[in-house]
Amino acid sequence: MRRTLFITGASGFVGGAIVQALANRFTIRALSRSETSDAAIRTLGATPIRGELGSVAADAIAGSEAVIHCAAFVKQWGTREQFWNANVEGTRQLLQVARQAGARRFIHIGTEAALFHGQHMRDIDERYPYPVHTPFLYPETKAAAEQLVLAANAPGFATLSIRPRFVWGPGDQTILPVLEAMVRSGRFVWIDDGHALTSTTHIANLVHAVELGLEHGNGGNAYFVTDEGVTPMREFLTALLATRNLKPPAKTIPGWLARTLASVTETAWRALGKTSDPPLTRFAAAMMSRDCTITIDKARRELGYEPVVSRSEGLRELSGLSG
Repeated sequence: MRRTLFITGASGFVGGAIVQALANRFTIRALSRSETSDAAIRTLGATPIRGELGSVAADAIAGSEAVIHCAAFVKQWGTREQFWNANVEGTRQLLQVARQAGARRFIHIGTEAALFHGQHMRDIDERYPYPVHTPFLYPETKAAAEQLVLAANAPGFATLSIRPRFVWGPGDQTILPVLEAMVRSGRFVWIDDGHALTSTTHIANLVHAVELGLEHGNGGNAYFVTDEGVTPMREFLTALLATRNLKPPAKTIPGWLARTLASVTETAWRALGKTSDPPLTRFAAAMMSRDCTITIDKARRELGYEPVVSRSEGLRELSGLSG
C-alpha cells in the first residue's frame, strides 16, 4: 500500500517539483484554490483538494503520514495583513489540523531570509539568530512561521524546516523570468557591480533535501540546504541569463543608492495606495547588495544531504532546455 502525503503550494515552482519527484512513489493530495490549480496538480500526478490556507480541513489531511508545506505569500509587494495571514496564520492552522489528522511529520519550506534584516550573512549556519526586528515583511513573517513549526515538534509529530537560498532551475516562475523581463525592457542594473557573494539552491537539490526530510532529521530543527560552494552574484546571474541567450548590461549603481531609491519608491507607492509591484523594493535592494553564504554541515550530518546537481550541471541543463 502506497504511503500518502499532503502538500501545499503544489501549483508553484517548489511544490510542483516536489510532487513531480514523489508522485511515482507516494499518493499525494495537494491543496488547490482554483480549477486552474486543479488541472496543474493533476498533470503532476497528485489529487487536488480544494481549500485555502488558514482553513484547511482535517479530513483533507487524514491518512497522510506527512505534510509538506510549500505555500507562502512571496510577492514583492503586499500589505502586512496579506503576508501575516498567509505565512503565519496559514502555517499555524495547518500545524493544528496536521496534528489533529494524525500526520507524523511536518516539513516546512523555510528560507534564509527569515534571518535577514539588511545585513551581510557570511558563512552562517543554523545557530545564526533570528533578528530582534526586521523592516521587511517577508522575512518577518517567514521567521514567525518557522518558529511556530519548530515549536510544534512533539512525540509522534516531528516538525522540520528546510531552508534553501536562491532557488533556481527548470520550472522557475519568478527569478529568471523577472531577470529576463528586466533585461529585455532595459531596466536591469547591477547593484555594487554584482560583487555580492551568494549561495544558491538548485531545485533538484531542494527536492532531494525534502525527500531526505521525510525519513531523517531531528524534529524541532531547521536545516540549510544549498548547492556546493558560493558564487559572485554577477557571475551567476550572467550565466543564468545566458541560458536564455541574453547578456545583461554593464550598468551599475552603488548599494547605498539602490537601497535609498527603493525606500523612496516604497514610500511613494504607499502614499499613492498602489497595489502593483514597485520597480524596486527595499527587500530586493538589500538582498542583492549583501553577501549571503551558507554552511550546510548540519544537513550533511543529520539528513545525509549532499547536492545531487552542481551549479555548472544545472546551468548546462537550462541552456539545453532553452535551446
